[in-house]
Amino acid sequence: MPSGRPVILCRVSAERVVRFRLRSVAAVIALLLAVWALLHVLSVARHVVTWFLIALFLAMAINPLVELLQRRFRVRRAPAVAIAYVLILLVIVGIGFAFVPTLVHQVNEFAKAVPGYIDDLTKGRGRLGFLQTKYHIVAKVRHAVRTGGAAKIFGLTGTTIAITKSVLTIVAGVVTIVFLTLFMLLEGPAWVERLYGLLPAESQPRWRRVGHDIYRTVGGYVTGNLLISVIAGVTYGIVLVAFGVPFAVALGLLVAILDLVPLVGATVATVIVGAVAFLHSVPAGIAIVVYAIVYQQVENHVLQPVIYSRTVQLTPLVILLAVLVGAALAGVLGALGAIPVAGAIQVLVVEWRGSRIVQPGRAEPPPELDTS
Repeated sequence: MPSGRPVILCRVSAERVVRFRLRSVAAVIALLLAVWALLHVLSVARHVVTWFLIALFLAMAINPLVELLQRRFRVRRAPAVAIAYVLILLVIVGIGFAFVPTLVHQVNEFAKAVPGYIDDLTKGRGRLGFLQTKYHIVAKVRHAVRTGGAAKIFGLTGTTIAITKSVLTIVAGVVTIVFLTLFMLLEGPAWVERLYGLLPAESQPRWRRVGHDIYRTVGGYVTGNLLISVIAGVTYGIVLVAFGVPFAVALGLLVAILDLVPLVGATVATVIVGAVAFLHSVPAGIAIVVYAIVYQQVENHVLQPVIYSRTVQLTPLVILLAVLVGAALAGVLGALGAIPVAGAIQVLVVEWRGSRIVQPGRAEPPPELDTS
């Protein structure tokens, strides 16, 4: 290096040029368009999607009975499905003959009692009189009606047309769900085998195991939830009858329906049933509240662990988050399906973690020694 001449050192960094192939850009755009189209179709056909999900859950709940009939009587799947449908129909008809007349009578009696409750409320009498004397609820309702409440409800909104459309939609939904459930029970195993047949032969055992775990999780939860709801409705009805609370059968049916909704359903049912019991008598109301607290402990610590067994292994925090997200996305139906969906996702996550820990070509960890 010559003396007296400064030397300048510089670092030359190579520029990195990222190039995207036209085919890759087109594939990403096509994928985004496909996702948008799928979401648009789901939003337009949300009723059909709802019916499909309900039928899927019902098929999973009925399928154990079908498989039991196949094993017990050594018959094909179609006769087993027919026998299962006939048995379920007989159970529904029997329940109808046993409870529907009483239910209709109690609903009529409740409808006749409502005017008396309203009269006591407007005059500040009875157990609901405090709503008028302390909170002036009647004046507030009249103000809401005068400011457009009645017009919005009974005016130009087409209430009659809306009710008619709702009834027709419910009838169409029930018929569609019945036939969807039937076809799923008949053709479901064949379609599952076709899906497995699309996979490589070496990966089929793994995905069959995953599919079996998902079916066990979802089916076990659906069947267990139905059984627990029936137990809740029957036991609440017995307690209501024992304390002479009116409309016991109708309230028991309401408890069974609301108990299907996880976490919040039983609480809402207790509030409604407790309010009716307090209107009947204070001891009956106290008894219902005490029974609800005891029953919830039994259901949470005895019934659910025994009935669900090892099908749904989720922490309370995960269950709460799943129910909240499901309710925000799809209302009551989302809350009902949140736990089985979360259980299915858990099965996939466990399988994915297991495949990452032990991959092909990597030595498995040595088995643990049994020191017992």
